[in-house]
Amino acid sequence: MDTGRSAAVRPGASISLPGPPQGLATQDHQWQRRLHTIVVATDVTVVLVTTAVAVLLGLDGNPDADRAHLVSGLIAAALLLFALPLSRSWDGRALGYGSTEFLRLFRATFGATVVLGLGGLTILVASVRIWVFLIVPLIGMLVAAGRFAIRKALHRTRREGRGMHSVLVVGSEEAVADMIRRTRRDPYFGWRVEGVCTPTGTGPGGAPHIEGVPVVGDLDSVASDVHERGYRVVSVCRAPGWGPGRLHRLAWALEGTDAELAVEPGLMEIAGPRMHITPVDGLPLLRLSRPRFSGTSRALKIALDRTVAALLLLLVAPVFLAVAIAVRADGGPVFFRQERVGANGRTFRMIKFRSMVVDAEARLAELDAANEAAGPLFKMTRDPRITKIGEILRRYSVDELPQLINVLNGTMSLVGPRPPLPREVATYQDAARRRLLVRPGMTGLWQVSGRSDLTWEESVRLDLRYVENWSMALDLTILWRTVGAVVRGRGAY
Repeated sequence: MDTGRSAAVRPGASISLPGPPQGLATQDHQWQRRLHTIVVATDVTVVLVTTAVAVLLGLDGNPDADRAHLVSGLIAAALLLFALPLSRSWDGRALGYGSTEFLRLFRATFGATVVLGLGGLTILVASVRIWVFLIVPLIGMLVAAGRFAIRKALHRTRREGRGMHSVLVVGSEEAVADMIRRTRRDPYFGWRVEGVCTPTGTGPGGAPHIEGVPVVGDLDSVASDVHERGYRVVSVCRAPGWGPGRLHRLAWALEGTDAELAVEPGLMEIAGPRMHITPVDGLPLLRLSRPRFSGTSRALKIALDRTVAALLLLLVAPVFLAVAIAVRADGGPVFFRQERVGANGRTFRMIKFRSMVVDAEARLAELDAANEAAGPLFKMTRDPRITKIGEILRRYSVDELPQLINVLNGTMSLVGPRPPLPREVATYQDAARRRLLVRPGMTGLWQVSGRSDLTWEESVRLDLRYVENWSMALDLTILWRTVGAVVRGRGAY
């Protein structure tokens, strides 16, 4: 271990630590301040410019009506600019990822609209109506559009390795390695692991690093490492011997720094609508509700699936025809039908555009030695059975468009776990079988997280995360992310 590091922090010992950190912390602060400034400036500009345009367009030459219209606009703008910080829409911790940012924008817009409407009712000003029912909601949508544009620019920056939070991960060697891999798979979240602390202060076999990240100390040196190096986030995940008391001491030791403490709850990968906090005599408990695969939400999902599938089939009909002609010209049938396992273990015939040679299934055995996948999956980066037109279809997932027919007939969903083959299901352990509790999907967390680049274990983990945390909001998020995954074509082969 580094003998030049500050003394380890032992339970019950006094803490004497260096002054404000530099380096990593300074870099974090710079881009965070820049992001915050851009967000605030964009929001204020959108509110003021849209208000000014609405006022000018609403003037009709009647002095009294114009005056009332102007006053209504000024009050609306003031209410919005007051509601945005009041709803914590400018809180740096909510900027750049997740739905919280847009939820707070909605609350700010809704709050300003309600207050303006109640004020208009009180003083009986008719000009307020157009602001309440049209202009203020429009301003809210334009502010959200500006935030979305900023978020996409931030994601591009993070894809290049900039604009990231520096993270110190604390835990066992396995837990630390898992967290490093997760942050690398999801750069948009903005975490980059710069150092780790393990029970021994070393990596596997005494190595000075884990997954290429240096081991900077053991579990007793976390606080001093943060003060010395200036990490922005301390992530504690499955650290041996770390109970509430030790976590409290760490939290106290981090006071005076800008470091946030993130603690893995150790409850599988359950979050969202199933996780609730229940206090018992002042003790906060994480309470898990049962996963729900029936009722109103399921009926809504089925209705959405079939409606969207029918509309998409109409919209892509010309593409269907063009692809069918191209595949047919290559020789053999247009469609490839394969038995897959759906919800509750029922089998169905999944339909795809044929992207391989006609005897692809018969040639599978001779290619078994070249299989690059672990577990029951079969995949090859350069599968010789794929046709020329098939390469193009697979890269942009066009070969999967006929699965809209499966969605329409109810055997598949737009979003869900990957539809497995019967031979894969025969090897499932109990955990993997939970994938069969819901209908398989055309897309899912596996689709937007790497597709064929994923290992078998990663694929199962993502599918289980979907099953355990399903909600309509999650479906809509995955559908949105699918567009980018398909356009980039990453992991498609």
